[in-house]
Order: sequence, then C-alpha cells, then structure tokens
Amino acid sequence: MSGKVVKVSGPLVVATGLADADMSDVVRVGEQKLIGEILTMTGDSASIQVYEETSGLGPGAVVETTGAPLSVELGPGLLENIYDGIQRPLTEIRALTGHTIARGVSVPALNREREWYFTPVVEAGAEITGGVILGEVQETTAILHRIMAPPGLTGTLKEIRSGLFKVTDVIARVETPAGETVPVTMMQKWPVRVSRPYRRKFTPSVPLCSGQRVIDTMFPLAKGGTAAVPGPFGSGKTVVQHQLAKWSDVDIVVYIGCGERGNEMTDVLMEFPELIDPHTGEPLMKRTVLIANTSDMPVAAREASIYTGITIAEYFRDMGYDVAVIADSTSRWAEALREMSGRLEEMPGEEGYPAYLASRLAQFYERAGCVECLGGDGRRGSLTAIGAVSPPGGDTSEPVSQATMRIVKVFWGLDSSLAYARHFPAINWLNSYSLYLDGLRPHFDQTYGRDFFANRDRAMALLQEEAELQEIVKLVGQDSLSAPDRLTLEAAKMLREDFLQQNAFVELDAYSSYEKQAKLLSVILRYYDLCSAAIGKGYDDTLSLFSIGARERIGRAKMVPPEEYEAAYDLILREMELQINDLMKGGEEL
Repeated sequence: MSGKVVKVSGPLVVATGLADADMSDVVRVGEQKLIGEILTMTGDSASIQVYEETSGLGPGAVVETTGAPLSVELGPGLLENIYDGIQRPLTEIRALTGHTIARGVSVPALNREREWYFTPVVEAGAEITGGVILGEVQETTAILHRIMAPPGLTGTLKEIRSGLFKVTDVIARVETPAGETVPVTMMQKWPVRVSRPYRRKFTPSVPLCSGQRVIDTMFPLAKGGTAAVPGPFGSGKTVVQHQLAKWSDVDIVVYIGCGERGNEMTDVLMEFPELIDPHTGEPLMKRTVLIANTSDMPVAAREASIYTGITIAEYFRDMGYDVAVIADSTSRWAEALREMSGRLEEMPGEEGYPAYLASRLAQFYERAGCVECLGGDGRRGSLTAIGAVSPPGGDTSEPVSQATMRIVKVFWGLDSSLAYARHFPAINWLNSYSLYLDGLRPHFDQTYGRDFFANRDRAMALLQEEAELQEIVKLVGQDSLSAPDRLTLEAAKMLREDFLQQNAFVELDAYSSYEKQAKLLSVILRYYDLCSAAIGKGYDDTLSLFSIGARERIGRAKMVPPEEYEAAYDLILREMELQINDLMKGGEEL
C-alpha cells in the first residue's frame, strides 16, 4: 500500500494514507525510494524517520510500505565487511557510486553472487529445532561460520546438501509438524530492535583479557558484561576502544562508529586491515565487522546503527562465540535520539533528551550477557557491550552519563588532567570501579593464585593513601613527611608510572598478558615490602633506597619481551634484595 507525504522536517517525514501499516515498518519515500522507518501512527497518519538526506523531498511524494520492520541480513560474508548504520555495504556502494553514497541506492548487505562451500554436520531425518547447527562454512581463515536453523523452526530434516552455494540458495528442507515443507538458506533476516532468543542466561564469571593493565588488574570486565568509557574531548576514549578491539580475547569484534568524527573512523579502517591478531596470527579484520556512521552521515541512521551492530553480534554469539560490541559513542547516538524526539514534538526531559533515554540505553546494554544458545547442544556464547560516552566538558552529571552508570557494571572514568600529563590510558583509578570483582574472584584465585587479588587490593590502597598524602604535601612539602609516608608516595608513583601507564604505540607495552601483569605488580609490591622492612629496622635514608639499581630496572621491566619476563623479573627480585641488604651495611638482613 502507499500514502502521500504531507510534511517534511529534516529527517522526519509525515505521511497519510498508511492506515494498514504498522509501527516500525520500513517504508520507501519519494521517487528516489529513500529508506525510512515508521516511528508513530495516528489513524492513517505516520511519522517516519528517513535514514537518508531529505532535501528536495516535498508534500505529495509517494510513500510505499514494505510491511516488514528494519532488519539485518545474517549469514556468510558479514566478517571483513564495512557497513553503514542500516547495513548497506560501503565498499560495494563506493564501487557503484564513487566516494559519496548516492541517495536511494539499494545494495544487498550480503553478496548475492559469491559462493560459499557448505559442509553439513547433521543428516536427513534428524529432528530440528531453532538454533540447531545444520552445517559450517569457512568464512575466513580465523572464523568458522556455523549455519543455524532459524529461531522458531521445528520439524524433521527432509533434505540437506553439501557443496558451493550462494547465500540465497536452498541448502536444506524441513518438514514442520503441520506437514509444511520449509526451505532453509544460509541467510537469515532478523529485526534489529528485537533481541535474538537463547535458552538461559548465566552470571558472567570469566574475565575479558584486554591486555591493558589498568583495566585487567584494577577494574576487570567479565565476558558477557557491560562497561562504559566516559571522558571529555581529548582524554583518549577512542584509543582505549581501539585497544579493546585489537587485543581483547574474544572471537568476534563488532565496532560501531555511531556519530564520531570521520577521521577517527578512518584510523580504524586504515589500521585494522594491517593489524595482526595476537590470538590467531591472521589480520584482525578476519574476525571484525565495522559499522561506520560518522558525524556527517544521516542522523537517523546513527540511531539505528547501535541496533544493527548488536543484532549482528547476537547472531555470532548464537554460534557459541565470544563477541565484543564496541560503540563509539553512545552520546552521539543519544543526540540523534534527542533530535528525532524534538522533531516529533515529544515532551522533552532533562537537557532536552527524551524521557525514554534511560530505557533505550537499557535496551541496548541488556542485550549483552553470557548465554546458553538455542539448539540443545549446550554451547555457550557471550556478548560484551562497551560504550564510550562523550559528556560535554567532561561533566558526567549530564543525563547520558548518569543513565549509563545506572545500567553498566564497569566504569572506566577518563581524566583530562591525566591525558594532559601524557598518562595513558587516562583512566582515573580513584573514580573508576568494577562490580564484577566478586564474581571474578574465584576464577582469578584458581587461575593466577590468591596473591593476584590480594596484590590488586594492596595496590589500590596505596594509590588511595597517596591521594590523601598529596593534600599534606601541597601544604607542608614532601620533606616534612615521615620515611614510611615518603615510601608510600614512591610506591604509588611506581604503580602509576611503571604499571598503570601503558604505551599503545610501543609493541612490547601495547599488550600485557595476565601472567605478566601479575608478576610486574608483585615485583613492585615486593620492593615496597623490602623498603618498608628496612625502614622498620631504623634505616631512614629513603633517598638511597629509591636510588638502587633494581629500582631503575623495575621502571623498564614492562618493556621486557613476553618470552623473557619470568627470568627478568626473578633477576630483579634477587638484585633488589641484595642491594637493599648492602645498604643496611652489614646490619640484620631482611
């Protein structure tokens, strides 16, 4: 059915004559067939958000409904691809229209001509339910794509074939209990605003290793968890997210650039194909899906990009993979929400954001989790959601930051003063927190020993004590402090500079394994313990204690190659004990 445009207000179009259409239906607007989605219905009048530039569109233009909600295509060919906010493949569009996207261009998300070799893993006659793995396709050298029966499909597998097929070719036929024969292809479609089903959800209990010491040791994130990275302009949000995308020990990364500057997205597009995945030895793009909706692209598509990305992530989660969704940034997404709400003339909430801002954020983050997938084979997958927040002026009391903090369980608060001091990642250890610590403690105790969490707690206590002592130093100077207090300041300085600070552009320091992190932290705390013992025995020449050769070697210890760090750190420990004992001048040994 079709209707007529009666009002155009930027990306908002009002049309009448659509009485049989439904909320969230996708429509085509005007001669150029611009893609839009119905937001509200009043009688036969529909308010439509158009995902493309509406200049030149006027009253009287024809609006045609597709009768289906905004959906994504799921199947082989997703990985290594770059999509816009509504899953249009940008590489193929560039080949058709050049470097700018022509309005109304329609290109299928999955290549219809490419053939994939499908290998069945079940035989004809098997009983099938939604989520059962029918076969496999080697999509990239890093990822085996599992072809699943669509959710909701139940019946007996009558036929299944192997060989080279296009995503639209029939690979199997299932006979339902009602006697209907349903053809199955390698491609599924799924509405983006509806979360994909699973059997049950578990409490996240395994840490996500990002290789960033301040994150993994101090404020860990669990696989299947949620995290926010808020911070002002220039504090390093994008670099933190790039590091998470590059180094996290997940199988699939879905990176969503929803409204950030084009040059930042360009960095991702240029860097990722050249990066080698430390877990597989293959290019990182072999396990990555990029969604680019930069600040100069249509604002309405920015709002949809979040849902497009997390639906693709859920699809890979359902195969039993660990998936990370990285959204940069949810503030730009919320601004798109605010603009559309204003054009719909809805009652504004705080700072003009719609009253439903918090619930929409929750709908996104609640789709994360560690689940048992459909199919009955017990396979588990996880979806970890990490969102950047860009509060104006770094003020985290604004609505997007506050709503996000009420939902997520990990808060990595970026600090502009640390960034200006060239301390990166600029995560403020006094403001950040992780609510997964208790849930992850059994895993850490079993895998890395009980000392890991004990050392982490001691390090946090030293950093907090340093913050209190700095207030005294500002008033009376450091020389007036006692020897134990001077030692506390020195140990905290070592933690800040030698442990928390990390250089993303130096190969040996860009990634640090949990074992290396644990060893480095134990070396710093052992130095503190030895100096503390010396001071306790009356040796109060702290300047000499802080000047021993082992102290300097600790500062360079994070640059030790992974295969050498065990021996190097043990050598530093032995040297440290000898040098401090020598300072005691033959006194009682420590």
